[in-house]
Amino acid sequence: MTAYLVFLLVLIDVMRKHTRLAFVAVVFAVLSFPFWNEVEGWFRWAKILSVLVPMAFVVGPARLAWYYKDNQSAIAKFYRGNWVLFVLYGVLFLNIAEATLKDFQTANYMNAICGVILCATIPWPSYKNGTHQYWLFDPKRPNDLLFYSTHAWNFLYTTWNMCFVYGESPAFFFSSACILVAAELYPVLKNRPELYIIARIYTLAAHVLIRGIYDVFTPVMNSEPIFNENALMIWGAINLVLHVPFVIWYFRKQRAAKEAPFGHNEPPLRAQAA
Repeated sequence: MTAYLVFLLVLIDVMRKHTRLAFVAVVFAVLSFPFWNEVEGWFRWAKILSVLVPMAFVVGPARLAWYYKDNQSAIAKFYRGNWVLFVLYGVLFLNIAEATLKDFQTANYMNAICGVILCATIPWPSYKNGTHQYWLFDPKRPNDLLFYSTHAWNFLYTTWNMCFVYGESPAFFFSSACILVAAELYPVLKNRPELYIIARIYTLAAHVLIRGIYDVFTPVMNSEPIFNENALMIWGAINLVLHVPFVIWYFRKQRAAKEAPFGHNEPPLRAQAA
């Protein structure tokens, strides 16, 4: 687990700092679909496709378009459009919704309610009467995808997702915990909370690809022996207790400010981000 966590942290850093390499790597990941021998069931197919396809056809080209921001071709301008940010909002929403549906399907109801709350509290890229831009591609290289959520949302997403994996794939809990901890830890190490989503998408993309091609995880970090149904229910209940005050606080703040609350670093003003 330690080795995998270190590998993921290095991977995030390399994919962040080398925009062109990241694009090529994800395109090759999608083209490797004939080797996805371990993908079974609707949820696993939905997960791998909803991660790798947007990475290859939205995130990668958009980062390149900003990397070559002086390029005025129609394609480059197209990928620098605001539509990209709303698509990525939708991808994150879909990612959470898939797991939430699976939680309902497996009777992990309290954690499923937490998934609904997380979907409802994802900041929009921008708000009609607001002044800030919550999603954007940094115009400065390496053109990170920035996501100005709160520390609380990032943490709640992490503990909700860990609980989900613990119930849905007990054997893969340890390996999945590594990708979630890496995404949570990387922005802390960089003191830039807005890097959470870019850290999350690259770790998740790598994980679903490796797991789809070959199961290297259960032979070395099989977590199925620690699974306990009562622990799952208790964890879901704890998550719900944490999520309910958060959603109340979130919508009170949103109503007062006419846009979502933000965390440690203030999002740029919409006029500055345009």
